[in-house]
Amino acid sequence: MQVVLDRIGFGPGIIDGHRGASLTKAVKGFQSANDLRVTGELDSATLVALRPYASTPGVVGVPLSRWALAGPFVGAMPDKPEDQAKLPVMGYADVMEKLAERFHTSKATLIALNSPSTRLRVGAVIRVPNVLPSATSYPDTLRPDWRDTLKMLSVSSAQPRAERVVVDKSDGVLRVFGEGDKLIAQFPATMGSVHDPLPIGKWTIQGTAYLPPFHYNPDLFWDADKGDTKQQLKPGPNGPVGVVWMDLNKPHYGIHGTSHPESIGRSESHGCIRLSNWDAARLSLMVRPGTPAVFQP
Repeated sequence: MQVVLDRIGFGPGIIDGHRGASLTKAVKGFQSANDLRVTGELDSATLVALRPYASTPGVVGVPLSRWALAGPFVGAMPDKPEDQAKLPVMGYADVMEKLAERFHTSKATLIALNSPSTRLRVGAVIRVPNVLPSATSYPDTLRPDWRDTLKMLSVSSAQPRAERVVVDKSDGVLRVFGEGDKLIAQFPATMGSVHDPLPIGKWTIQGTAYLPPFHYNPDLFWDADKGDTKQQLKPGPNGPVGVVWMDLNKPHYGIHGTSHPESIGRSESHGCIRLSNWDAARLSLMVRPGTPAVFQP
């Protein structure tokens, strides 16, 4: 069920085979989009509506290529921004973290689907959640490294166009509405905190930065350590804003990825809207400069 919902744009969070809050939100989103009674439960009407999308297996065997196993890997991420700034890239710690993100899952789930003794080598076939993209014909206008990132994150190039985005604080989701104001996608999100509340109001997405560096300014963070200085962190999936930043017409605010997908909906942010890297990358293919973004309580 998680795989099906992920493939059709109603993000269930990390795919792990367990029921949780993110899966319930995804089911509610699908029900709302299909004019079903919104319960969050997999009732008979919901299962019937999902059946056309469930013809592909939930788990598939995938042979590992050199590209899939390639680094660079940086090991354990240091805590301090000044130490992070010394890294050549804000990359994955190891190949298992990369594979988990590629298949929208966790290391523990990959081990459960295979075995602790599975060797990750070129040609080896491993069992993974079937989120492989249906199409990879990304626009030629996108940078080659960003097209590679989209493919690595299993984001299909076949995405509908967003007419507006709604961030709903009470439900903890970001909703995407398309032509005719139809709900076409929904993703679990982390948004704001007591110290940096979500900026309620009507905003506009001004543009998108792919694989952005991160400019750490301790003056903008209430929880910065005393003595911290400004730093520039290299791009990478484990950077503070993940692989993509969609800029809003409010200074210092945006919609972006994260280095900790397991924390989505379970932690706080510095006021911005945080999605998993794969959901943020997918959203970036839907929006354009000028796309309205409504933030509501």
